[in-house]
Amino acid sequence: MSNIDNLFKQNQKWAASILEEDPEFFTKLSKQQAPEYLWIGCSDSRVPANQIVNLPPGEVFVHRNIANVVVHTDLNCLSVIQYAIEVLRIKHIVVCGHYGCGGVEAALKSDDLGLIDNWLKHIEDVSRFHQAELEQLSGKNKINRLCELNVIEQVKNVCKTSIVKKAWSENQELFVHGWIYDISNGILKDLDTNICSEDELISS
Repeated sequence: MSNIDNLFKQNQKWAASILEEDPEFFTKLSKQQAPEYLWIGCSDSRVPANQIVNLPPGEVFVHRNIANVVVHTDLNCLSVIQYAIEVLRIKHIVVCGHYGCGGVEAALKSDDLGLIDNWLKHIEDVSRFHQAELEQLSGKNKINRLCELNVIEQVKNVCKTSIVKKAWSENQELFVHGWIYDISNGILKDLDTNICSEDELISS
């Protein structure tokens, strides 16, 4: 049996175990999707949104990309944000990075990685904005601080989208948060970047 075929076997075991615990689980799940949270996270396979916050499927709407970047020309990300806000009426957007992020680490180096270099330029910009602070750090500390600063910058980018600004102008309840995850211990950290209005964005 190939590794791919084994995934189907694992799926059957998983579905059976879920039904054993709750025979109506999939019936209920298939009827509606009504999450309160949009999670914008890193594509890293070690950072699964639902598991980190211990919520079942259907509770978190998820968008992931390399280094949890929000770019104003990324129609994929913007479409997810719009659907989450205007259709699902989510109340919280969480931008969650993680320490030791490979994308952030790569952005600090000058290696030629090909196509991805264009994506990493966005993180290089964050590094440039905070050059004075980062120059005081080295090694792991520098990488991890840039991981934090990148989350904070992406929270602001979310808040600056026309979609979020429109929601706030219509008095829709919407909070944008910046978190970071420590893979070494499984713990989330709030970066104290919580914005719920355009006035708060301006003052942040």
